[in-house]
Amino acid sequence: MSYVDGFIAAVPTEKKDEYIAHAKISAMVFKDYGALKVVETWGDDIPDGEITSFPMSVKCKANETVVLSWVIWPSKDVRDVAWQKTMEDPRMQEDQNPMPFDGERLIYGGFNIILEE
Repeated sequence: MSYVDGFIAAVPTEKKDEYIAHAKISAMVFKDYGALKVVETWGDDIPDGEITSFPMSVKCKANETVVLSWVIWPSKDVRDVAWQKTMEDPRMQEDQNPMPFDGERLIYGGFNIILEE
């Protein structure tokens, strides 16, 4: 069954175009190593929470927008091999493709699909 990597980040709103450029390169790299699909979304209707929320999870500031992204892989095995290659790929290095956001507040993880309709 497919495997999904999920990401949530707070991106400076004024850097939306830079983020899109970064995401396009990253998506190309992921797909070069076997990803089936890469989806990037820019927050639009994200409420603040009292206990928890997307903005709270990444310590989103007033001048930032929450981004939710995911990569779909054919399997966890493909993802595990691809992840190492992705991190070593020159296109993913900071000098080639700098992250236009604070990577320390990035939340990510791998997920097994339990329902797909």
